[in-house]
Amino acid sequence: MLRMEIALFLVLGFVAYSYFSAEKKFSQLHSTFSMLLAVVLCHLVFDGITVYTVNHLDTVPLFLNNTFHRLFIGTMILIFYLFYQYIAILVEEETGKPRPLDGLARVYLVVAELGNMLLPIHYAVTPQGNYSDGIHVTFCYLSVAFYFLLGTGLLLFNWKEIRKKEKTAIAIACTVELIVTTLQGINHTWLISGMGITLITLAFYLILENPDILRAELTEQKMSMLYLKSQVNPHFLYNTLDTIRIQAQLNGDKKVAELLMHLVDFFRLSVKVDRAMVTLDDEMELLEAYMELMCYRYPELQCEYDIDPNLGGAQVPNFIMQPIVENSLLHGLKNKGYRGKVTIAARRVGEDQLEIRVQDTGSGFAPGKLEAVDKMLHFYDRQPAKLTGNSIGILNVQKRIKLLCGREYGLWYTENEFGGVTAHIRLPLAEESK
Repeated sequence: MLRMEIALFLVLGFVAYSYFSAEKKFSQLHSTFSMLLAVVLCHLVFDGITVYTVNHLDTVPLFLNNTFHRLFIGTMILIFYLFYQYIAILVEEETGKPRPLDGLARVYLVVAELGNMLLPIHYAVTPQGNYSDGIHVTFCYLSVAFYFLLGTGLLLFNWKEIRKKEKTAIAIACTVELIVTTLQGINHTWLISGMGITLITLAFYLILENPDILRAELTEQKMSMLYLKSQVNPHFLYNTLDTIRIQAQLNGDKKVAELLMHLVDFFRLSVKVDRAMVTLDDEMELLEAYMELMCYRYPELQCEYDIDPNLGGAQVPNFIMQPIVENSLLHGLKNKGYRGKVTIAARRVGEDQLEIRVQDTGSGFAPGKLEAVDKMLHFYDRQPAKLTGNSIGILNVQKRIKLLCGREYGLWYTENEFGGVTAHIRLPLAEESK
């Protein structure tokens, strides 16, 4: 039996090495899975030691046996708490619903760990092998069942709102645990709990956390970003150059040179940076070149900036501002003949977040449009890859923010009290490394 624990440890050790060495998103979901992997590896070590000590009661001191047994049960309870947490975070990200049972889950974790430390342990000795039984084991089964019911309850309650991949992973994990726990309860000497925990960890890893899948998603989003950057609206080019041509006929070369400078700046800045993250100063320089052209093209268009000067070095995803501002112009101010104002602001939120706002005084959303945009942005990862259409810009921005910064960050819209809309971009606050 000990050989099985060693094999399971080696398998999960290889999984942990592959996972921790891979490029991945640093989100609450992936942090929870990282913690889960580490605790499972510790648990398998205690599992192997316990398998040995419980079958050598005559040679191993009882105090030592009990200590390792409590460590084994304590890490098992923590594992199932983390499994519940992983499922709860995943469901929250899929549905947007809060996690009301988290407080109960944490309180029970404290109660369960105290019970594990204080309840007496009894060992049954049989010809087939030794095992622990009594109130301590019963309490352990109740703790596993508690978190099992919380996780399966979340799955069933939100079944229609969760994607097939996530449902498959959770359903496999719950089914495996139910089977293994049942077999362990029928055949106490089998001691196969470590196998069950390893299998459900592998189910989450292979279906949801596989680094190859994460790398494929990263590559797809990088390609989308490159495509977006290479896309230049032919009407924008034509109209801008036509404006320059007319101006050249009217008043000589000075203004033409100025317009050409802004146009060249825009294209130079838009293609020179191939990094995924840039400073806010770099992103604003590109946006200012774009807005200089648009304000000259539409004389009654105004642009104001309210940028915290201390945030210039903050890291932001490359090329996210221009698509948002262009969207405000095309879908907000166009209907008003480009008469109005666009205000770009950036402020610190709390200690570790940054919010960028793009506010316009345009015509606002048509009835039902805000709800449609909210749904598209919330379920961004369910949207098919788009190379054309009105929403390509904001959809690509949302996907890149989620990918590069984490699923807790992103883009959303609100309607202004006196007309127009505001785009909000929430990002982690990280300074440029020197």
